[in-house]
Amino acid sequence: MRILFLGDIVGKPGYSAVLKHAEELRKKEQLDALVVNAENASDGSGLMPRQYNRLLEAGVDAITLGDHIYRCREIIPVLETSKRMVKPANYPGDATGRTWTIVDTPAGPLGIISLLGRVYMRPVDCPFDAVDAALEEIGDATKHILVDVHAEATSDKQLLGRYLDGKVTAVLGTHTHVPTADAHVMEHGTAFQCDVGMSGPYDSIIGRDVRRVMKTTRSFEPCHFHVATGDIRLCGAIVESKANGHAKSIRRFEMFFSECIQPRISTTQRLHDTGNHRPCGLLGTELIPLSNHAHTTTANAASAMTTWDAAKLLQRDSHCSPSE
Repeated sequence: MRILFLGDIVGKPGYSAVLKHAEELRKKEQLDALVVNAENASDGSGLMPRQYNRLLEAGVDAITLGDHIYRCREIIPVLETSKRMVKPANYPGDATGRTWTIVDTPAGPLGIISLLGRVYMRPVDCPFDAVDAALEEIGDATKHILVDVHAEATSDKQLLGRYLDGKVTAVLGTHTHVPTADAHVMEHGTAFQCDVGMSGPYDSIIGRDVRRVMKTTRSFEPCHFHVATGDIRLCGAIVESKANGHAKSIRRFEMFFSECIQPRISTTQRLHDTGNHRPCGLLGTELIPLSNHAHTTTANAASAMTTWDAAKLLQRDSHCSPSE
């Protein structure tokens, strides 16, 4: 089975790129399954029902979510019935959504689980207990299982990766929006990467307009952090698995685009300056393979998020709008 997992879809740039290129990617990479984390698809935070439907229509097989799962409340009724989307399995039992799901692919059934980390994150239930419960419920229904670990700390992700080594096909990290250089197949056959990166604008502060984040960080004056528009990329990992569900290989995936996508911004949201975005240049398409060594030093590429987190606390606009 060949699986492409794309990291956090951020706003209209990432969402539009997935819609436009999903079918092309399925053919070019001979994919059996395309799975995406879409918790940041709507204006950088949350997912709207129409976006959910259009992602599936474009060729996405399953969707994972993270700590922004309920930011757009309109998605809650969809979570109540959807068999193609999962909540973090270690959310409270009363939280709306499925703790795991199984989707059909040309190569057989694929199980999907999402977990939330606990270091520098909001309090949640134990991810180890939650994934054990999910795997017990899945049972023999499939040998191919992908786990999205939505976490801030690389240590959180590495611990879950080691714990699940040999039990699932892949443990792939999201949330930091920064791809790490540690993709490898572990000793007992589970593919692992601390963070597969985001699918969105990289000329940004993890997806948001640089000037706005800089202004709030330096002045403590809150403003709306709208989604950036430059250097759009799709980032993720391609995992190929054997018949027994163990990973055969993993390689980082990165696709560059030339187009800039301008979001809808109200007059009251604009900064009073004349700075312009750096124009996008044609970077071409690049697929970056990595060797599958069993032991690889982890690149802790997401260790310095404290400034961004502090700036987020100053942001007062939590309204979710369907940026499509």
